[in-house]
Amino acid sequence: MRVLGIETSCDETGVAVYDSEAGLLAHRLFSQIQMHADYGGVVPELASRDHVRKLVPLLREVMEAAGSAPADIEGIAYTAGPGLAGALMVGAVLGRSLAYAWGIPAIAVHHMEGHLLAPLLEAQPPTFPFVALLVSGGHTQLMRVDGIGRYELLGESIDDAAGEAFDKVAKMLGLEYPGGPNVAKLALQGNALAFAFPRPMINRPGLEFSFSGLKTAVLHARQQTADYPEKNADICASFELAVVDTLLRKCQRALKQTGLKTLVVAGGVSANKRLREALADMARRHHIEVFYPAPQFCTDNGAMIAFAGCQRLLAGEHEGLGVKVRPRWPMTELPAVGL
Repeated sequence: MRVLGIETSCDETGVAVYDSEAGLLAHRLFSQIQMHADYGGVVPELASRDHVRKLVPLLREVMEAAGSAPADIEGIAYTAGPGLAGALMVGAVLGRSLAYAWGIPAIAVHHMEGHLLAPLLEAQPPTFPFVALLVSGGHTQLMRVDGIGRYELLGESIDDAAGEAFDKVAKMLGLEYPGGPNVAKLALQGNALAFAFPRPMINRPGLEFSFSGLKTAVLHARQQTADYPEKNADICASFELAVVDTLLRKCQRALKQTGLKTLVVAGGVSANKRLREALADMARRHHIEVFYPAPQFCTDNGAMIAFAGCQRLLAGEHEGLGVKVRPRWPMTELPAVGL
C-alpha cells in the first residue's frame, strides 16, 4: 500500500510518501523556526497560516520526488492530534479532502504514535515488546509497547515535559528560539558538575517525572550568577546532566519493572547527544538494546505519519467523511492492531 502522510501539528510542515513494500519513497519538511524566533516561541495563528502556504507546494514536490501520481496513492494519513488545533485542521482538512477527491481511504494519526513507531522505519527496527521513552517539547512518557495500539502508560510528567523545560531554561538565559538545541549547544562549553541541580522524583517509587522543581533551581542559579554571564554554559551543562540522569534512571526502573531488554527512545529530545551517550553506556552495562529514529525523524515529520497511518490502513481502519482533530488525545485510547 502506498500512503501519503501529512504532518502539521505545530511549527513544522511535513509531507511524505511511504510504500509498505518499497519503504519510504520521498519526504520533505519545512520548519517555521525562523518565523517564530522573533516571538521567542510558537505563535499558533502564524503557524496555521504558514501551513496553509507551504502544504500544497510541499505535497507536489514530494509526489514528484516519489514518482507518484494521485492514482498511485492508496491511502492518506494525517496528524489529528495532539497539537495546536488550528495547525492540525490545516493538514486534516487537506488530507481528508484529497482522500475524498481521489476515492481512497483516509486515517487520522496520533502524533505521538508516529514518533513511537518512527524507529521502525530503520533498516534494523526494534521488535515488540519494548519499553518506549517518548520525550519531546510536549510529552515525557514511558510506555510498555506490546504491538501497534497495545500501549500501557507506565509513567509521565506531572508538570513540564523535558523538552518544555529545555525551552524555558533557554528563555531564562536569554538564548534564541528554539531553546532546547541552543541549551545543548552551550552545554558543550560548560562544566556539568558546576551546579548540583536536583534529580526530581528519582527517590520516590513509580515512573512519573517532574521538571518544574529543576527549572526553579536553574532560575535561582541564574539570579545568583546574573553578573557572570560566562556561568551560563555551566548552568546549561548542569541542567542538561540533571535531565539526562533523571530520564536514564527512570528508563532503568521501567526496564527492570517490565523485565524487558529493549528500549525505544523517540521525540525531539531523543536527538540530544548527552542523552544518547548515557543510554549507550547503560546499554553496555546492562545488556540492553536501545533504538532511535534517524536524526532527521526525531523531530516532527511526515514520514512517521505516513508509516503509522499505513499500518492502520492495512489493518482496515479508516475515517468517515467528517474531520475531527484532538489537541489533547491520550495514546492509550488508540485501538490495537493485529490482535
